[in-house]
Amino acid sequence: MANPDRAGEDRALRIGVIGVGVMGSNHARVFAGLPGARLVGVADPDRKQAEFVADTLGCAAVADVEELLALGVDAVTIAAPTHLHHSIALTCFVDGIHVMVEKPIASSVEEGRDIIAAARRAKRTLMVGHVERFNPAVEAIKDAVRNEDILSIAITRVGPFPPRMSNVGVVIDLAVHDIDLIRWFTDSDIVEVQPQLSNAVAEREDIALLQFRTASGVLAHINTNWLTPFKARSVTVATRGKYVMGDLLTRQVTECFGFQPDGSYSMRHLSVGHAEPLRAELLAFLHAVRTGEPPAVTGEQGVASLEIASRCLAGRSPAAAPVARQAPRVVVS
Repeated sequence: MANPDRAGEDRALRIGVIGVGVMGSNHARVFAGLPGARLVGVADPDRKQAEFVADTLGCAAVADVEELLALGVDAVTIAAPTHLHHSIALTCFVDGIHVMVEKPIASSVEEGRDIIAAARRAKRTLMVGHVERFNPAVEAIKDAVRNEDILSIAITRVGPFPPRMSNVGVVIDLAVHDIDLIRWFTDSDIVEVQPQLSNAVAEREDIALLQFRTASGVLAHINTNWLTPFKARSVTVATRGKYVMGDLLTRQVTECFGFQPDGSYSMRHLSVGHAEPLRAELLAFLHAVRTGEPPAVTGEQGVASLEIASRCLAGRSPAAAPVARQAPRVVVS
């Protein structure tokens, strides 16, 4: 059993990473170089991969969660397949471990709520890995529209089919990032969902055009697919006073403002930081663990985004939303 008071001491937090595929390996790499953290072990049933990561970073390699917890960790990242998040998180909380779980928080809303309840019982930090919030371009957009009257948001997130993907489609793998961003930009819940889905080359949906309305009246849409031969990530936000365009890959953000009756306007490029998003995210997690402050992305926020993604797959709007009585046209092809 982990000592529940160790994480509050003025010393390096002992960190473990569960699942060292592409994302988990990056978590381990970043943790190994963070001040105030010591990567003590990685766990993965793929022994060869676990040993490769461990040898590279100078930590222990183990096969399962129980072995990792036996190393005496204070906190872990769960980067295992989504269907394992629930059982792994509950095991960690029983042992008094702080948890950072990659998005989506769980396979279902119910499992996500179970994880939140377990974190509360254990009085431990639970943070969800919506890393796009920590993209410097996203942060610049958020700052640019802060206190603005947002009218609409358009997000494009497309690219080629990822060979690693097998158990989810583009809505859970990609669009859930942008559902979270819409809620974060607007500080408002999504109350209406109008999805159009199709699968052209994959077993699950690989094309999704998703339209939303927030409780605050913002219209938003997400265009995502696995058919584009190159990656593209863009966000545009229209407010009453400005129009903000951001490329999340090149990290260029442009703001149009000062609109005149003759159609003229001013334009400027906004300052964007250079921090690695994952590093900023993991530093935020460690800060929450050490201080006991709410994490940057709470379990409740992670579940809310998962719930909207699930509604998209089900092809309907949230049942509790007032607009449901208007019977919006929902098309799922």
